[in-house]
Amino acid sequence: MSAVPTHDYRRSDYRVPARPLAGLDALVNRAIGRFHRRAKILQSLHDDAGAIISREREYMEMADAVLQRRLLEFRDRFRRGGRQMESLALPALAAIREAADRKLGLRAFPVQLMGALALDSGFLAEMATGEGKTLTAGLAAVLAAWSRRPCHVVTVNDYLVQRDAEWLEPFYHFCGARVGFVAFWMGQPERLKNYGCDVTYVTSKELLADFLRDRLHLGRMQNPTRRLIRRMLMPQPNAPDGLVLRGLHTAIVDEADSVLIDEAVTPLIISASHKNESLRQAAQLAQEMIGMMRPQTDYRANARYKEIELTKLGLKKLVDQASHLPGLWQGHDRRLELVVQALVAREFFHRDQQYIIAGGKVVIVDEFTGRPMPQRTWREGMHQAVEAKEGLPISDPAETIARLSFQRFFKCFHKLSGMTGTARETAGELWQIYGLATVSIPTNRPCIREQWPDRFFAEESDKWFAVVAEIERLHRAGRPLLVGTRSVMASERLGQWLLQRGFEAKILNATRLQEEAAIVALAGEPGRVTIATNMAGRGTDIKLGRHVAGLGGLHVIGTERHESGRVDRQLFGRAARQGDPGSAQVFVSLEDELLRKFLPKPARNILAGTWRRDLPGRERLTKSAVTFAQNKAQSLAFKQRAGVLRSDVWLDEALSFAGADTI
Repeated sequence: MSAVPTHDYRRSDYRVPARPLAGLDALVNRAIGRFHRRAKILQSLHDDAGAIISREREYMEMADAVLQRRLLEFRDRFRRGGRQMESLALPALAAIREAADRKLGLRAFPVQLMGALALDSGFLAEMATGEGKTLTAGLAAVLAAWSRRPCHVVTVNDYLVQRDAEWLEPFYHFCGARVGFVAFWMGQPERLKNYGCDVTYVTSKELLADFLRDRLHLGRMQNPTRRLIRRMLMPQPNAPDGLVLRGLHTAIVDEADSVLIDEAVTPLIISASHKNESLRQAAQLAQEMIGMMRPQTDYRANARYKEIELTKLGLKKLVDQASHLPGLWQGHDRRLELVVQALVAREFFHRDQQYIIAGGKVVIVDEFTGRPMPQRTWREGMHQAVEAKEGLPISDPAETIARLSFQRFFKCFHKLSGMTGTARETAGELWQIYGLATVSIPTNRPCIREQWPDRFFAEESDKWFAVVAEIERLHRAGRPLLVGTRSVMASERLGQWLLQRGFEAKILNATRLQEEAAIVALAGEPGRVTIATNMAGRGTDIKLGRHVAGLGGLHVIGTERHESGRVDRQLFGRAARQGDPGSAQVFVSLEDELLRKFLPKPARNILAGTWRRDLPGRERLTKSAVTFAQNKAQSLAFKQRAGVLRSDVWLDEALSFAGADTI
């Protein structure tokens, strides 16, 4: 380990997040955010991209050795820092663009240059699906890497982390930058090596987990001044410090809406399992006790808030059943908590929706991406309640030893930027929480996707019958189809129905990840039917096969509306990339989860009545109901994220009062 003080400071360096603004300060800050999103910013990026392209001829005529020497000269000047870096950005990007063309065979479009400039300036760039965000991030990452400060390119899964790092490695090497990636299977030596690179590709979960583990390792020595004094008093030459990160400085977040908004609802927790035989037995016993309890009679379930309320009859049953039980079952509050938890597991946690069974264990499925999360467990006994419901061996509960929200973590970076295809709905929140101003980059070619009108049905069975019929109709025409479902169960069920009709679909869900990229990459071939959960192969281009464009291109079918309109747009964005033809349509029923959870029951009854009596205007009324339910769901999700922020502030104040190191 180096004994240079500045080196040690940087190993654990991060920006201490400011407290969230409130009241008049928050109102003024929102106005500032709107100013930063003004149209003049986009025009400035367009002009700068034009200036870069004007240097194209100069670099195209250089031999490889001359171009690389010029790139290394830029790198050396960037490492010296100072105000000159701003004036160097445009000529440097012109040289970097040429390097990408020679090493990757990709010459960045003007809109990709605009995106790279936006990232370098600390914006969140909204770029449509298929516009080349991977290369855009690479262009900006080279500029960040040249500063010798750590640059982390954060994306949504380990496959994309490895793919992007390996694909761009020749380009980075030519530009004089080292690139690595960190995935969940790596041990500490590999993590240390890859975090030591100039650019590191990593998922948000792995990066935050490593940050927390480093802080746990430092313990009371998190303050670098304390470490320096200790080293001076008790010198230990060449002693390893045990850290894997080299500080937090620059983060470029790909799929930023997923990372910074959707995943921000759940904080990342580092835990250690501990033996608790009484809790394991209690979870099993609670599952047996609810076997006699019936909905509406013994308890009422609130799907929107995932709450259970026992009726008087249910409470009496609980008292009668628990009267002969020992220990914790004699305490009213504790036994009520255990039984309610078991009922929550039964009513709101469903196999092949919220979780799957893999290797004889409950594996949580991310509801926004459809991806399995084998390293995560539900807290406070819920995981054990689900295991008891499934009749699986009950695991030991976990004890929290470190916790941090993604919202607070990403505010720790000195320089934060990001990209996504769907940002404008959350532009205000991204500014309010992260100080990220959103700029919408135009598409390289006009988008000609046709958005077909939603189709509405009273019953779910009628909707699925119509979905299958539509797939058959378009399949006969030779068009490739991407069908989006909300759950593993729905994707498998639809696949079986199609198989019964005589043709096979490729299914992509949390239980079938091995060939994800290959499945999605071929989804544009003639007559291809691909069924995917929410993940929909994000990060992988769907290129149209021969003659498909003449048939109308890729058609996307949504089998229900999602709680966030952004997820719908992400799915639609798979079609009609880079000026290709394409179309999209959603099938909705009154029995869909969105309406059941977020539309009041009286409104659902009125809506159902209009369909039973075949009243005019029923589809228009249903469309308004779907919009209302989506807005309600999005409002609730925002309140949950605000609650996480308030929890961060509370913990900050509590730990600061206790004299502990906080962030």
